[in-house]
Amino acid sequence: MDNLTLHINTLAENLLQKGDARQLVAITGAPACGKTTLAAEVARRLNAQRRKAVVVPMDGFHLDNTVLEEKGLVQRKGAPETFDADGFIRLVRALKLGNDVYAPKFDRTRDISIAGAVTVPSDAQFIIVEGNYLMFDEAPWRDLATLWDVTVRLEVPMPELRARLIHRWLSLSYSSAVATRRAEGNDIPNAQRVIDHALPCAFTFDGQPQPGTTT
Repeated sequence: MDNLTLHINTLAENLLQKGDARQLVAITGAPACGKTTLAAEVARRLNAQRRKAVVVPMDGFHLDNTVLEEKGLVQRKGAPETFDADGFIRLVRALKLGNDVYAPKFDRTRDISIAGAVTVPSDAQFIIVEGNYLMFDEAPWRDLATLWDVTVRLEVPMPELRARLIHRWLSLSYSSAVATRRAEGNDIPNAQRVIDHALPCAFTFDGQPQPGTTT
């Protein structure tokens, strides 16, 4: 059994043992550690068991490029200070109430956030939130720690993260030189910051897949 399947099984089985109350699940870790894949697969497993689950990405709270230009932060996009952290915290608090909620989603190809792109219905039991800074020991992000019911961290060795981050830019048709420069100039420092300021989670998984698997 590969690592990803093992992690899906472990987390899904834990969540299926929960009662009927709404559960907010945080899946966090450095960029490119496999959060999106794990969140999607766990949600699919839960929905197959008729336990309604929805994935909410933190990336929908990227500040717009126009705002980042005004702040001189365009080159730091993806760092904690380039997100609407307070808006995201308000969303998570709203999710706990159990009402219908609409959340934004980030379109990486167009490099913009799309408002109201994710529907979280009132009957969803499991809200799986994935993002870099969900268990992050800097203000105001650390205020999130008390809001989660279940927390999961994915850990990947830095050399593997570097390769994945460069590949992410290559997949958007950037040259090898530009992809490497973008990853090393911003993404990798952001990843190191996530690692250095990590709060402990209930589950810590190895985000590095065995040969033949992807995240």
